[in-house]
Amino acid sequence: MIDEEVKITDNEFLRQFETRFNDQLATIEYSQQERKIFLTKVKMPENTEDRTDDFIEAVLEEIKERNTRVVPTSPEIAGFIRKNRRKYKDLLPVGINI
Repeated sequence: MIDEEVKITDNEFLRQFETRFNDQLATIEYSQQERKIFLTKVKMPENTEDRTDDFIEAVLEEIKERNTRVVPTSPEIAGFIRKNRRKYKDLLPVGINI
């Protein structure tokens, strides 16, 4: 695994976080309501699936800096938060358990 920082951009027009792996676009789609962001769909280019956790982590760190809560409706993101519960449990809204 390549240990490089994942640089993400927030494409507000398309409502998705984006990054590039091997010049291919990876996205996490979202919708936002008040102080919550619903992460709805992860799309990874072929042969980059091993970087999914790196991408999700970069997006969650960005959201943490915005002081916004996360509602993970995507199975990949819910699973990642479950695996990293201690680090990201504070991002979940009150009453949401994964």
